[in-house]
Order: sequence, then structure tokens, then C-alpha cells
Amino acid sequence: MSRGARRAGAGQGAAAAVQLLVTLSFLPSVVEAQVTGVLDDCLCDIDSIDNFNTFKIFPKIKKLQERDYFRYYKVNLKRPCPFWAEDGHCSIKDCHVEPCPESKIPVGIKAGSSNKYSKVANNTKELEDCEQANKLGAINSTLSNQSKEAFIDWARYDDSQDHFCELDDERSPAAQYVDLLLNPERYTGYKGSSAWRVWNSIYEENCFKPRSVYRPLNPLAPSRGEDDGESFYTWLEGLCLEKRVFYKLISGLHASINLHLCANYLLEETWGKPSWGPNMKEFKRRFDPVETKGEGPRRLKNLYFLYLIELRALSKVAPYFERSIVDLYTGNGEEDANTKTLLLNIFQDTKSFPMHFDEKSMFAGDKKGAKSLKEEFRLHFKNISRIMDCVGCDKCRLWGKLQTQGLGTALKILFSEKEIQKLPENSPSKGFQLTRQEIVALLNAFGRLSTSIRELQNFKVLLQHSR
Repeated sequence: MSRGARRAGAGQGAAAAVQLLVTLSFLPSVVEAQVTGVLDDCLCDIDSIDNFNTFKIFPKIKKLQERDYFRYYKVNLKRPCPFWAEDGHCSIKDCHVEPCPESKIPVGIKAGSSNKYSKVANNTKELEDCEQANKLGAINSTLSNQSKEAFIDWARYDDSQDHFCELDDERSPAAQYVDLLLNPERYTGYKGSSAWRVWNSIYEENCFKPRSVYRPLNPLAPSRGEDDGESFYTWLEGLCLEKRVFYKLISGLHASINLHLCANYLLEETWGKPSWGPNMKEFKRRFDPVETKGEGPRRLKNLYFLYLIELRALSKVAPYFERSIVDLYTGNGEEDANTKTLLLNIFQDTKSFPMHFDEKSMFAGDKKGAKSLKEEFRLHFKNISRIMDCVGCDKCRLWGKLQTQGLGTALKILFSEKEIQKLPENSPSKGFQLTRQEIVALLNAFGRLSTSIRELQNFKVLLQHSR
């Protein structure tokens, strides 16, 4: 090679290095510039949410998730996929979920029914259970197993009318308690066609979208030149508020889960000891405005929108937990009292937030049309909760089920305002009930969103340090 050619090559290498440095230094400002300002379809700005979450919510919700009442979640990870033949369960060791031994479950949780909150309620419910068992005993002797299942399903039907999720039957032998602290949500290596199929089914079949409209970055979309998803967002803006909200909730949930995976990524494994931490390359692949053609910042804004929805639900459901009948019973009186105090403290913070989403703007048209749309909304989301049983990785399935159930519970709360206002102080309500499973999912799902927003702040700092 001639000396001139070497000089030219060195010059090109230096230019490339300078360009790389410029790109790296520019990236944080691009991310921050595009994930800021006032959110669409509400009057809240991202900086306010960041500050509120960092200084008020995150430290408290993290402590709450460590309490016994909220760390043990009963779930059935063996329910078959109702929509397609399963591809088989993931064999990667990090996909495995370790169920909790019976001896580790607090006695008040283990012995409790799904609707038991206090010691008094436990004793009362046990008498009711005995009476119900006696009544069913005579019937059971003449029913086939199939008929018994149908009878149980029929008995549960009325209770499910306001549910936005398909709840696991906690009485099923396949349902097990899981310690959420010992099975954290993080990157497991589960990816490829199985994982893509789940999300594709959620977006393509349940988000009120015609098949002729393609989501940005959808690998099945035909080549559209310089469109970059603009036709999708033109279509989305033309939808009614309720259907736009539905899409944003799903997109926000997807973004939140992706953030958890980026923040808790398997970095290396030496001598059988894994090291987990933030993966900058993975974060940029999923959210960088250049690599995602502007889609990443939109997804992150939807995360903030979802946070606002669940924050609003917590502020609305506070009266339910402020009643003396609700003790968050585990059998440990002192811890139960401290847990309830901490929870009520969080509710006070949620009520103090000045820029809540106004759920009354939804389903506000003529009564018949609004009722029909609300039911369609509910059934679409319920379908998504069933798709979670198609996830091949057990750990991903666990956290997918918990977070969809938490969001479904938040939606149930938002559209049960009248029933919550009529709650009796010292007795269970027939009009509005939350099971322990719903309560645990609601607070842990919001805890995941709070953590996502905190992790996003951490990634911004790491990007700045990488310049």
C-alpha cells in the first residue's frame, strides 16, 4: 500500500471515529428530547411524572413489594394455550420458575380464601365454605366430573362480569404460590418465533386494528418506502379515544417489559455465577430513535401513559382499603398493620398527584353505544390475558400474567367508581370486590411500571457517561 493510500485510510478511520463520537454524544440528547413534554390524550407532562415517581412512589412501592402479603402470588403456569398448539416450554434454565414450598407460605395466606382480608373475615368465610360444601355434597355424588366443572364455571360466571382478565382458579391443583422476590423479571434468553407470535397476536388480533394497517417495524409489513410507520399513526389518531387508549396501554406494557429485560440482562457467567445488569446495546436496539426509526420514543411515552392509568386507579380504589375490614391478613399482626399503613401512605401520595388522567372522558357517548364499546374493550383485554398462557418461558409467563392481571384490575377499578363509593364500612361489598390475587397483581404491576421509569432514568445517565 502506498504512503498516500495509508494516509487516506487513516484519515477515513479518524473521520469514522469522530462520527461515532458525535453519534454517541448526540444520542442521549435525542432520547431526552423526544421523551419529554406533555403526553397525548391527557394534560400531564413527563418531567412531573419522573419527579413524582422518583421522590414519592418508587421508594415506598419497592418496600411494599417486599412485604409478605405482596411477595407471594398464586398462579397456574400449566394452563394450556387456548389459541394454538404450543411450541413446547423453554428449556433455558433462566426461564424456570421455582415454586414456593408450603412451609414458607405465611399461615394467613396459605389457609385463606381469595376474598379473605381480616381474621374475622377468615373465620366467617370458613363457616360459609363449610355450609357451601355441605350443600354441594349431595349434588356432587350424582354429577360427572365434567358436570361438576360446568357447575363451578357457572357459579363463577356472575363474579366474572366486571373482570377485564381471565383469573386463574386458585383452587386448581396446578396453581402454586411463587415468591416474586426469588423469581425476578429479567432477560432469560426467550426470543424468536414463539415470543414474536405472542406479541403479534396481541397487536394484530386484539388492538382494534384492520389487517391492512401495519405496525411500525412489523417484519411482515410490505415495503413502504419512506413511510416509517406514519400511515399507522395517521390511522391511530383517527380512532376514538377509547381505542387509542387501548393501543397505548398495550404498547406501554410492552415497553415496560422490554425495559426490565434491558436493565436486568445476563452480562456474563463465570464459574456458574451469573452477573446481571443494564445492557446499553440492547436498550438502544429497542428504544434508540435512530435504530427504531422514531418508534422507540413513542413506545416510552406510552409507558408513561400506562403509568398514569394505573396511578389513577390506585387513587380511586383507596376507599376500598381504608375500611377497617381490610387488614391484608397474613397471620402476623404487627407486619399486617405495618403493611396496611405503608399501603395507605402510598394511596395518599397517589391522591396528591395534581395531573391525573380523566377516565370520565372515556365511554361518555350515548349510553347504548358507550356500553357496547366498553364491553368490546373489556373482552379484547380479557382475550389478551388468555394469550399469556401461550408464552413458552415460565418466568416470562409468570410476569406477563401478573402484569396483565394488574392492568386488568386497574381498568376494573376505573370503571367501578359508583360501586366503590357505595362500599359498606364493616362488611364485604356485593357490588365491588377484589380478590387477594387481584390486589397482589395490581400493586406489583404498578411497582413494575415505577421501576421501569426509574430504570429509564438510569439508562439516560449511562448514555451521558458513555459520551
